[in-house]
Amino acid sequence: MESIWAAETKIRRRESLPGDGETEAVIIGAGLTGILAAYYLKQAGLQAVVLEADRIGSGQTGNTTAKITSQHGLVYHRLIRVFGREMAAHYAMANENAIEEYERLVREKGIACDFTRDFACLYSQREESILQQEAEAAESLGIGASFQRESGLPFPVAGVTRFERQARFHPLKFLAAMAEEVTVYEQTKALRVEGQKVETEKGCVRAEHIIFACHFPFINVPGYYFARMYQERSYVAAWEGTGQREGMYLGIEPGALSFRPQGKLLFLGGGGHRTGKNSQGGQYEGLRHKAGMVYPDGREIAHWSAQDCMTLDGIPYIGRFSAKRPGWYVATGFGKWGMTSAMVSAQILTALATGRECPEKDIFSPRRRFTAGAAKKLACHGGHTAKGLAKHFLPSGEGDIIPNCPHMGCRLEWNPEEESYDCPCHGSRFGRKGQLVDGPAQTGCRRKNE
Repeated sequence: MESIWAAETKIRRRESLPGDGETEAVIIGAGLTGILAAYYLKQAGLQAVVLEADRIGSGQTGNTTAKITSQHGLVYHRLIRVFGREMAAHYAMANENAIEEYERLVREKGIACDFTRDFACLYSQREESILQQEAEAAESLGIGASFQRESGLPFPVAGVTRFERQARFHPLKFLAAMAEEVTVYEQTKALRVEGQKVETEKGCVRAEHIIFACHFPFINVPGYYFARMYQERSYVAAWEGTGQREGMYLGIEPGALSFRPQGKLLFLGGGGHRTGKNSQGGQYEGLRHKAGMVYPDGREIAHWSAQDCMTLDGIPYIGRFSAKRPGWYVATGFGKWGMTSAMVSAQILTALATGRECPEKDIFSPRRRFTAGAAKKLACHGGHTAKGLAKHFLPSGEGDIIPNCPHMGCRLEWNPEEESYDCPCHGSRFGRKGQLVDGPAQTGCRRKNE
């Protein structure tokens, strides 16, 4: 279940941290967010190093569908209503500027990463007014958006909200090129962070600025991100023989397919669930069935899945980690929009670390206003956590591992789709033998004979 990106790209290996050291900025995580943050900090005159537990791009960057868009579902009408027009405009412009900055880097550095400008659409087979409303909201914020009744999809729609001049690319080819611009230490897992010191198995690094770009922060207190986020899994299949060559489409109804072209292939996305809630499996089969109904002459050549951090209000947490840790920063909770959010994060965190003015930081601040919608999500998230913790005390079955998450103790659920033990509380995942696959857990599961 390797992604197309990972199958096509081999990134040069780096050495591990050689021992104790000191620098101006440490970034934890060598995905796209971490590499871009290191690059822009370096451009601003700060010495920065990146610490990676595994390999560059071995996390979520390699599993994305790699759309670079300011279209993030039905977001702009809600942002205007909940946060006001000024903050909504900051969200819109931060993401629009991110697309432009990707294009600038690709052009100026000559990066061969299939960067392509393309339009992106929300579609519905039933709703019309809600798409018109979203198009009007986005256009009022300065985005080139419009409502249309025609689409390039092979089935009838009620309408589409179309954003112009969005983009798509090959994320690992881009990442490989940008990683050559910065200092990265691989196989160097951050174990603890205290004050201005990051401890690893290879040594300690001291720095004035510490950035958590590791998908889901593994530090529970302060910040309490484990209580303010959960994780979701989503599924992708690459098909050939579909004929579609342009346009990215995302359905707004539950269960609708998403469409994203890549050369002669078409990526079809579907399914999706809270991590730890797939005990029956069947996600890939459901995706294949829907794809086969739309493209009966098509053929699947690859499939893979991704994991996304979801915030309570649907907006990433980008900014200072906590008021109690002024030199710590965080970039997490990107939802399904990690590529654009990675660039937004790098720009905002560089501005904060260098004292530069950055109006966009308000809407992304982890300390932004807590909304009524976020309160409802918090209650729901708390219910999942309470249920997972309660199961901790039940008998653990006949397996060799103790199926309690080492992060906070929630009972793990078996995921037959990917043969993994998944945590329904905070999204950590473990292999069949208990080895760590995804955080925020820092270690694998304990075995019963230990």
